[in-house]
Amino acid sequence: MYFGDIGFILLIPAIIFSMYAQSKVNSTFNKYLKRQSESGYTGYQVARAILDRNGLYDVDIELVKGRLSDHYDPRKRVLRLSREVYQSSSVASVGVAAHEVGHAIQHSEGYFPLILRNNIAPIAGFGARFVWLLVFGGLILGIGDLVYIGVFLYLGVVAFQLITLPVEYNASNRAIEQLNNGIIATADIKSTKKVLSAAALTYVAATLVGIAQLIRLVLLANRD
Repeated sequence: MYFGDIGFILLIPAIIFSMYAQSKVNSTFNKYLKRQSESGYTGYQVARAILDRNGLYDVDIELVKGRLSDHYDPRKRVLRLSREVYQSSSVASVGVAAHEVGHAIQHSEGYFPLILRNNIAPIAGFGARFVWLLVFGGLILGIGDLVYIGVFLYLGVVAFQLITLPVEYNASNRAIEQLNNGIIATADIKSTKKVLSAAALTYVAATLVGIAQLIRLVLLANRD
């Protein structure tokens, strides 16, 4: 650690919460991955049914490698589901599949927070890659402007994380609304909400870490 980096202390609670959130989502997903939904529909079938119901016939569904790697690609209009979600009829699989379809519906409706997040994404990606190079390079070389440029770039990262929160919660709400409309049994809705709520914690944790990191950078930039 850089000497005098007092702001690192602020990161500790956020990192602890982040570890808890990751543990929570893994344990909840594993628990409800073992519980089969009463409908018997697989994640793929649920996703396809919701897409078609909303007129999104042109959105394809692909199998993707990895665990919890499920996502919607707005550029190619493709829904990608991991094997556990694609093939399984568990409560967890159904919930995750429906959540990702929620993003596809957001995209089709021009949901503004999603559009904003997509526009901020390149800036956030650039900032995440170069922020520390600029900050520590500026501190070591004594070039204050480099540090401030790094802080400015990291603002894009935090903005991305902040706007991600309503996007993800809205997608989950859309998922529950769709599932509760004849896709799965009412008895499974409560369990599905637990899966999606646990997943949402990871986005909250990422935002808290981002804010703490931003404060840390500001302190570094303004140190004597």
